[in-house]
Amino acid sequence: MTALDLERPVAVVGTGTMGQGIAQVALVAGHPVRLHDTVPGRAREAAGAIGARLDRLVAKDRLGADARDAALARLVPVDDLAELADCGLVVEAVLERLDAKRELFRALEEIVADDCLLATNTSSLSVTAIGGALANPGRFVGLHFFNPAPLLPLVEVVSGFATDVTSATRAYEIARAWGKTPVACADTPGFIVNRIARPFYAEAFAVYEAQAADPATIDAVLRESGGFRMGAFELTDLIGQDVNESVTHSVWESFFRDVRFTPSLAQRRLVESGRLGRKTGHGWYDHSADAERPEPHTADREEPPAYVTVEGDLGPAAELLPMLREAGIEVRREDEEDGTRLVLPGGGQLVLADGQTSVEFRDVVYFDLAQDYRRATRIALSAARDTPPRTLAESVGLFQALGKKVSVIGDVPGMIVARTVARLVDLAHDAVAKGVATEEDIDTAMRLGVGYPLGPFEWSRRLGRGWAYDLLDDLHLRDPSGRYAPSLALYRRAYAGDQREGTP
Repeated sequence: MTALDLERPVAVVGTGTMGQGIAQVALVAGHPVRLHDTVPGRAREAAGAIGARLDRLVAKDRLGADARDAALARLVPVDDLAELADCGLVVEAVLERLDAKRELFRALEEIVADDCLLATNTSSLSVTAIGGALANPGRFVGLHFFNPAPLLPLVEVVSGFATDVTSATRAYEIARAWGKTPVACADTPGFIVNRIARPFYAEAFAVYEAQAADPATIDAVLRESGGFRMGAFELTDLIGQDVNESVTHSVWESFFRDVRFTPSLAQRRLVESGRLGRKTGHGWYDHSADAERPEPHTADREEPPAYVTVEGDLGPAAELLPMLREAGIEVRREDEEDGTRLVLPGGGQLVLADGQTSVEFRDVVYFDLAQDYRRATRIALSAARDTPPRTLAESVGLFQALGKKVSVIGDVPGMIVARTVARLVDLAHDAVAKGVATEEDIDTAMRLGVGYPLGPFEWSRRLGRGWAYDLLDDLHLRDPSGRYAPSLALYRRAYAGDQREGTP
């Protein structure tokens, strides 16, 4: 199926940041572009802003001067919707209000040709609900670009309940022809990225609310151990606390206040105080010009243990064993097969985060999950208040001998990276089971849309079938609110093929 003839105009209605970005993408792809805004003069201002951005691309040798001139010749601001009659695609990027969008598309339907594709760039409203106002909702689709649209490659192509397959396919091909990476998804709250990404923020905030660690330490662990580009606190300061909380609240409400998506009270207080992040100069962090960035908690130097004894299979942390040997720490192995721990010379145990707490096993220190233990530059440890000092010191010294900075946090089950990744994996499996998107598209969306180091299914395969399920199951026992209850899809992933008592 062809995408859209380059001679066919594309219209963008709404000329804010997203509208300008989408218009620029269509323009550079070679289409004539019509800009419309209900506010008089704003479309012309937007055309000037797009021209200035194209000038900057020329100055950076990313676009030829001739190509810029040709693009600007195709860019036309219009005052009347009737001037969009010959467009082959109209993309709406107006305010996130259902009534405003429905009214706009009802008007457009009376103007454009029957073969014109109608698309919304909504990030939080139901595509089905917007398209429900149309006489022909089959040609209506979601085209969710990410900000800044000219730079970020991902586009979520969202099929509403009544969207025709041909319309969704056509929208997908248009996005691809424009140099984007489209992913297909059903009309679900948050689509792919905003649905599955909620735990990245929620679990960081939960650790903070439990007073287990401060924002700087949590962010450092997510970056330097989890491999994420930014921590949750610095990222929400960049996005805007009000914007991030609004998306979280919208997803929560749309899922009938499902506890898995419950917003953070700490973030609510931040928004109420007017500390919205970089745009107001203060959020989780102080962004004023003379402010010093807080440092993450880093443990003092400790002596490493001379040896450790391995009991059982360390699973996702098995890579630590050759690293310990390379660091000169003797690795002894016991024949016991049901353990998953390192036993220290003082008798204490070092265990990969599993959803349990040190207070339950007095002489245990937990260590967090890392995306790649060799490349990680920081490891988090958690211990109870009455954990023997020698056990904690030997644990700190062990990871320092591997060249890692160590952050000791409070005794919180699942720690930071482990609980975050387990919940991302769970929501991803649940989404596939409910027909939201394919595994491949979910992994692509999370890597490109929010810059995750691995897609949830890539994490899942690395961690093993039952790892995320078991961790969440342990967390659920300690917090039976339902927030951590693993999905049926994750249960099936963990135990598919097992011969369980009482089953055929």
